[in-house]
Amino acid sequence: MRELTWLSDYQQALAERNRAAATDIVTRLLVDGVDPVTVLTEVVAAAQREVGLRWQRGEWTVADEHACTAISVAATRAVAEFVGQLPLSGKTVLVACAEREWHELPAMIIACSLRSHGWNTTLLGAATSPMRFSQHLADIGPDAVAVSCSVLGALPTTRRFIEAASAAGVPVLVGGQAFGRDDARARALGATAWAGDAHSAVAAMNRLPAVVAALPNLPAAAVTEQTVLDVRHRAIVDSVRASWSLTRTPSPVGAGIGTDTLNQTLHAISAALLTGDSRPISETAEWVCDILRARSVNDSAVTELAQLLVAVLADLPLSRRLVEDHFTRCPGQA
Repeated sequence: MRELTWLSDYQQALAERNRAAATDIVTRLLVDGVDPVTVLTEVVAAAQREVGLRWQRGEWTVADEHACTAISVAATRAVAEFVGQLPLSGKTVLVACAEREWHELPAMIIACSLRSHGWNTTLLGAATSPMRFSQHLADIGPDAVAVSCSVLGALPTTRRFIEAASAAGVPVLVGGQAFGRDDARARALGATAWAGDAHSAVAAMNRLPAVVAALPNLPAAAVTEQTVLDVRHRAIVDSVRASWSLTRTPSPVGAGIGTDTLNQTLHAISAALLTGDSRPISETAEWVCDILRARSVNDSAVTELAQLLVAVLADLPLSRRLVEDHFTRCPGQA
């Protein structure tokens, strides 16, 4: 029950936008002997999940979300400063966010957790370019790589990082919300291991093999369609936005949320193509339903969106079928 009290106090600090209070909470816990990984997972990460849900429910704005994230970044840096005084084991790990992944906090939490267990960590930060990643891979020669991916749109670039590391014989641990609740997508993309949170990341990192083999190619048809989707992404968004009732005429909801849901849906299709896992499509459909319902948009808008996507993807049979089979109507919709 102690964790609930810690979390409640930390959430209150976020609600009040009190950076000093949030940082003081995690610092006091560390000084009192609480495991750093527990502080990061049960306080900082848990609070951030609630921040995201508050935005999803329409209770907080994007600005609120960003303000709270900045506070959690500061709190995580306080934990990093504390664990930086702990002894090193001699093993090195390169921690990166895939290109297009701008959420740095999860990677910071993983890097900090690994450092607390003796790993010498190099954190490359948000949206690491493939060139920068490859350069650090060559310069550092790490024992392992950890890649954080929170958004489905960054899974294709995560695959490129996995390919680069594996070609050098370096094992890769992946994690983040984009991988879902099990290792299916991680295995499909060729990762050596997957972790669902910081505790399991530490355990998985210690079980990684010393060397891995280069990866086989992904299915050609799926890769081809994913590439076409990537190239056409903006054109598809513009086409659907011009026809969808939610975005066809100016409105407070359609201006931002409508475009966000279109981008996320196309990213879900790309993720499903590359991993062979259809769940990103159905999960995104549910997410879109929740977002729009919270803003008093009728469920019929989701059915309309699915129909428009099927039409615009007519020449991409794999993508079209994914939408037809898995972008279903909202839960509870008649």
